[in-house]
Amino acid sequence: MGPSPPGPSARGVELRPKLRGFEFWRRTLGAARHVVAPMVDQSELAWRLLSRRHGAQLCYSPMLHAQVFVRDANYRRENLYCEVCPEDRPLIVQFCANDPEVFVQAALLAQDYCDAIDLNLGCPQMIAKRGHYGAFLQEEWGLLQRMKIDKTVRYAQMLEKAGCQLLTVHGRTKEQKGPLAGVASWEHIKAVRKAVSIPVFANGNIRSLQDVERCIQDTGVQGVMSAEGLLHNPALFEGRSPAVWELAEEYLDIVQQHRCPLSFVRAHLFKLWHHTLQVHQQLREELAKVKTLEGLAAVSQALKLRCQEDMRGQEEGAGPAGDLPFFHWICQPSLRPGPREHSSGRSKRALEEEASPVESLSKNKQKKQLRNPRKTFDPSLKPKYAKCDQCGNPKGNRCVFNLCRGCCKKRAFRETADCPGHGLLFKTKLEKSLAWKGVQPGLQEPPQAGPGAAGGCSPVGSALA
Repeated sequence: MGPSPPGPSARGVELRPKLRGFEFWRRTLGAARHVVAPMVDQSELAWRLLSRRHGAQLCYSPMLHAQVFVRDANYRRENLYCEVCPEDRPLIVQFCANDPEVFVQAALLAQDYCDAIDLNLGCPQMIAKRGHYGAFLQEEWGLLQRMKIDKTVRYAQMLEKAGCQLLTVHGRTKEQKGPLAGVASWEHIKAVRKAVSIPVFANGNIRSLQDVERCIQDTGVQGVMSAEGLLHNPALFEGRSPAVWELAEEYLDIVQQHRCPLSFVRAHLFKLWHHTLQVHQQLREELAKVKTLEGLAAVSQALKLRCQEDMRGQEEGAGPAGDLPFFHWICQPSLRPGPREHSSGRSKRALEEEASPVESLSKNKQKKQLRNPRKTFDPSLKPKYAKCDQCGNPKGNRCVFNLCRGCCKKRAFRETADCPGHGLLFKTKLEKSLAWKGVQPGLQEPPQAGPGAAGGCSPVGSALA
């Protein structure tokens, strides 16, 4: 990752030298120590501006797909070009890519709108595996079940040698996600920092400003990146834990000026009000259903009023409920449950099934069942279909060839045959065509068109082809 030099002007102005390593970090990125992580659908312009108001010194864009960015002008405009704002600098644009040429093209298209370009080598999600990017690019260098420290160090050194000017280390393997996230390894981060001569950012285990300072001290990194912690408390880098409604209202005001999809705003409010929604669950449903920005603001205001009622009704000397460090109306991190004992390497779905012995439906299936109450997802109740002899798709029950419609159509066309089951009447139509021409089928061939003929038999020729 590094800044892209400005392109030469029409007058042939000489290119400025490219800043590297620590000089790039100090002069281009302003020696940033507090960094907002790239978050898909979550680190949009409005959220970045809110974070900068509360101590963030550097922000990343959401991850963009390099290939789509290169080919789709609307994608470029909606995700970067229309989000230009003088207050939103320094800014690093992150791409996922697995083709060097496409990555360079995307970087050239983005270079005038940011201060540096980042290549995602850390996304562990299934979509990254299917697209072969993010953490799964590590497989090109060696597939590992658990990356040892020495292997991690050599991986970082290889990236530095390839031209990387700043490196962010997440301190987790690609298997550590969701319920299996666990604790990030600062030992790995520290080892990488000692082994490379470029600036390093650390990410993982950051829930407060004290964690930020301790991470810098323990690992020696130049800066600390936060994602989950900032989503619950955008004032984390200020060392404050304000009332949730204070930041929720400020964010909604910014969204009025810098619009973004409603789903982004809803997701941010769910994070900010996370602990309060555990108490006032009826408003959780309201927050999920409203379909306008005004509606979201109204639900946020209702949550504020409920919190203020809870504050007035709080008994003197009482502490927060459960294991929370503060009352639910105060911005604070949400602690993920750790991996279950003996569950290492098990999938999220397996953990969910274990946590809920009674068979339950996914949210998507529940929505389908609401639309159609008679719909069932029991595999044993699904109708059994006989398979096509050629392709394996369900065959037609009345097909004369025991094929699916696609295969049946090809065969019937080739053999000039009929299949009433699929409504294919190639033979019947040919016979009717010949009869219309006054020729009895099977007794003589249709006349051949001469050089000067008008070509009146072309439909027949087409049917026989």
